[in-house]
Amino acid sequence: MRERLRAWLVPDTPAGVRLTDEPKGVRLELLIVFAVTLGLSGIRSLISLLDSLLQPVALNQQHVAIDVPLARNGFLDLLAQLALVLEYLAWGALGLYLLWRAGVRLAEVGVRRYLPSDLAGGLGLAALIGIPGLGLYLLAKALGANLTVAPSLLTDTWWRIPVLVLSAAANAWAEEALVVAYLISRLRQLCLRENPAVAVSAALRGSYHLYQGFGGFVGNLVMGLVFGRIWQRTNRLWVLVTAHTIIDVVSFVGYALLASHLSVLR
Repeated sequence: MRERLRAWLVPDTPAGVRLTDEPKGVRLELLIVFAVTLGLSGIRSLISLLDSLLQPVALNQQHVAIDVPLARNGFLDLLAQLALVLEYLAWGALGLYLLWRAGVRLAEVGVRRYLPSDLAGGLGLAALIGIPGLGLYLLAKALGANLTVAPSLLTDTWWRIPVLVLSAAANAWAEEALVVAYLISRLRQLCLRENPAVAVSAALRGSYHLYQGFGGFVGNLVMGLVFGRIWQRTNRLWVLVTAHTIIDVVSFVGYALLASHLSVLR
């Protein structure tokens, strides 16, 4: 039992992980990839939080939205939302493509045939993270440490729910492919051990949620630690993508349908 616990808390780098002969090139690649994707989002998120802290009202009296209209015309807004979905899909694909170009097989980073166990594991993981996450959000908001988050402000159109589902799936794919599979794999190649690597991954995940407040940061930091460790132990990415998609679908769609009826969500 003690050995199993130690293996979970202090895992070894998997055998066969390729060590790079050009660490400077990998560091530069990491800098470029995250400068145009989620790393830049983290910087913008920090700036947004600092701006909120400088306002004369408490954080929990301020509001921030996630999915918002991108054009005044309904049809153009639909096209803009779909373009954003494609951007997120491309972000995740970029990370995996760079690994593939470096000689890493996609199966080595958990991209295998989707199995029923991925769905079952994703459902369980979504409940494990999502339910306490909602409680943490409400607690942080009550303590004045978090903004009031509106997951969706899209107008009530025929395409709102499908677009929210697509947005949730694309966002989940981008985050798990980049912040878990790509980043941790590259950190392994730079000889960073498993625990520091998952800590870096989780800190990055928390950083681009800072715009929500301190509760958003802490909740996503914990989510990153759990997701990263599960990927390190199981080497299955689809479980994480499934769980993340479910969490975001429940958040986006649930808010869109229930916000006008439940004052606790507003």
